[in-house]
Amino acid sequence: MHPLAERVLKHIQRDDLLHPGDRVGVAVSGGIDSVALFRLLLGLRSELGIVLSVVHFNHKLRGKESDDDQEFVADLARQYDLEFRVDSDDVAQHAANQHVSIETAARELRYGFFRHLLVEGSDPQGLNLNSEFAPDGAAVSRALSKLDKLATAHTLDDQAETVLMRLIRGSGLRGLGGIHPRIPVESEDGEATGEIIRPLLPFRRRELETYLREIHQPWREDSSNAQTHFTRNRVRKLVVPLLEKEFNPAVAENLSELADIACAEEDYWDNEVAGWMGTAVHWSQPEWARAAAQPSLVQIAIPSKSTQLDTQSDLQERIENSPSLVLNASVDRVWFMSEPIAVQRRLIKAIGEEAGISLEFKHVEEILRFAAEAASAKELSLPLGWSLQLRSHELIFVTPDLRNPQPPKNYEYELAIPGKAIVSEIGSTIELHRLSPAEQANQNPDALLNASDLPSTLQLRNWRPGDRFWPAHTKSAKKVKELLQELHLPESTRKLWPVITSGNEIIWMKGFPVAKKFQAKPGHDAILIVESPLNDPGSH
Repeated sequence: MHPLAERVLKHIQRDDLLHPGDRVGVAVSGGIDSVALFRLLLGLRSELGIVLSVVHFNHKLRGKESDDDQEFVADLARQYDLEFRVDSDDVAQHAANQHVSIETAARELRYGFFRHLLVEGSDPQGLNLNSEFAPDGAAVSRALSKLDKLATAHTLDDQAETVLMRLIRGSGLRGLGGIHPRIPVESEDGEATGEIIRPLLPFRRRELETYLREIHQPWREDSSNAQTHFTRNRVRKLVVPLLEKEFNPAVAENLSELADIACAEEDYWDNEVAGWMGTAVHWSQPEWARAAAQPSLVQIAIPSKSTQLDTQSDLQERIENSPSLVLNASVDRVWFMSEPIAVQRRLIKAIGEEAGISLEFKHVEEILRFAAEAASAKELSLPLGWSLQLRSHELIFVTPDLRNPQPPKNYEYELAIPGKAIVSEIGSTIELHRLSPAEQANQNPDALLNASDLPSTLQLRNWRPGDRFWPAHTKSAKKVKELLQELHLPESTRKLWPVITSGNEIIWMKGFPVAKKFQAKPGHDAILIVESPLNDPGSH
């Protein structure tokens, strides 16, 4: 047995990652890491008592190169007479439709496929399962059983890069936990149905390359790994080598150890928080919501300048469609203030997560100051219309009163090129990346602006009455109000819809191509606009 295989076997057994009889899919992209994982598990399958199959997701990002990767992986499965489970999707189109980065779109689609194999098996409607691995070329049954485990080839290097990226972006202990060695997967009814495991997390990428060379196993090179507009690629090629050379040769190992420590700390705190949420925090329905549920209620007057009335059914629909809980959360202030600040912060974050409101560090600190100085103020405004109130020695997180929704407040941020803005008002981050002509090949051109036409700093804000925008591929400029009406958005969402301006001109608006006048030009640097959900970890 190869020395690396022995170490991997001991790691799997020590961490109880696999059990005899497990049906294990190996996610194989064709690159060094995944091919090494495949060959290692292939050699260990008798020792572990597992049933192995090969899983591949074709992201369709590199044309023929992507298809060649798929054929390479299919050949591996064919060579060792293993089941081959494959799916594909247009990642670039998904990124454009969902207004997320290419990395985020690829991860969403890839892990959606993985989850399906663990929950449903391999016979879903419309799933492109390839049966061409059959030795005689004949079609085989698609009724392949669902997997128990799906193994991905994340390495110590991936872990170090992830922790470093989260440090750079700003992260708490949970984010520093990085890539977890195992992720439980549940069905829609909450039943545990499988796990995604990472058997190579303690091992360096260079060890895997050496192993493949020693066993004379070829692999595929992904040309997109050289594209420096991807954040992870820049960290991998620029930041980590610099830290290793100039500061600490063991920086990757140290960052991985930090992730292990943070992960264990989070496990402990999660248990503690669960206890507090069941004892110290009390959830209750506000009186107006209880009244709305009464059958005798026919109409509810809304205090406003107009005399319009909201029916009971309208209010019930508003409650059901609320983006956050329609419940108040109360905490005893005396108990809360007697706890260490670490407990206070974690309890506030947990309440926010349970309620469905995104509380950044600045919000948590404002809440702590309010709780300590509540004698001078009785109410504190929070995101999404929530508020914190002091009543009879209780701190009460008050859900928005949906009988009379408050108009959302305007926002505006400066956005450097390149740069990022965190927009808590819409629960998103918006980033600008500068791309050379060579880096633009796989990008959606409707999200690219011509760099030479723009100043070094732009403005990111919600649209205002009177704004006009001329998206590419349209005949003329229109009022933003008219463009948004075409999207059929709720009023509260529509009011906060983001735009980016250069001077007095709108150059980008979420959900539409960039401005016709500022479209990227062939042969010139471009600015890529990427929107991601707030607190998206960005691991792959």
